[in-house]
Amino acid sequence: MAGGKGTRMGRCGIEKPMQSVGGVPTIQRVVSAVSRSRAIDRVLVSVSSNTPETEGFLSSKGVEIIRTSGEGFMEDLHAALTVLDSDFVMTVPSDLPMIMAWEVNAFADFFRPEMESAIVVVDEGTVLGTGVKPSYVIELDDGRWVLSGLCIVDRKKTLDGVYLNEEYMRTDWTDLAVNVNTQHELDLARAMCDNRVRD
Repeated sequence: MAGGKGTRMGRCGIEKPMQSVGGVPTIQRVVSAVSRSRAIDRVLVSVSSNTPETEGFLSSKGVEIIRTSGEGFMEDLHAALTVLDSDFVMTVPSDLPMIMAWEVNAFADFFRPEMESAIVVVDEGTVLGTGVKPSYVIELDDGRWVLSGLCIVDRKKTLDGVYLNEEYMRTDWTDLAVNVNTQHELDLARAMCDNRVRD
């Protein structure tokens, strides 16, 4: 999903999916991780008039794209789901620059069709430990969790407007804790990437 307005990033002259982390656009890092996953058989990136540079970049790399309205996440998701044909679809926001293929694999292994939908959540303490202030926290029976944006949905039921049963994959993955929506979070992702290179 790379068609949003990215308003929380502020006016910086660079589209959010094209912001560089470790010398690579965040969208390229996400596409690379998802493409390397053994669980994914097709990668489709949703772009819009909000992200023309992203669209041009992806096209130059041969990445399959779909033009959506960019008016909202659910509108763009539905538009993308209409051109896919698999029973289940994993959605990944373009602002998870630290995501790794093994995490995509682990999430796919967690999911079962009877779940209808599943969402990866990260322990609130883990997120706070990275320096990120979570914008949305959910209370579950075993504590407070932050939505990562990584989810799997039943494609047909979603398009039909069916209310899906939700399951949560609880993690302490710092890779998914830094969801880049602000300049501060971008700085944190860059620092995390630099630290890994040094390690």
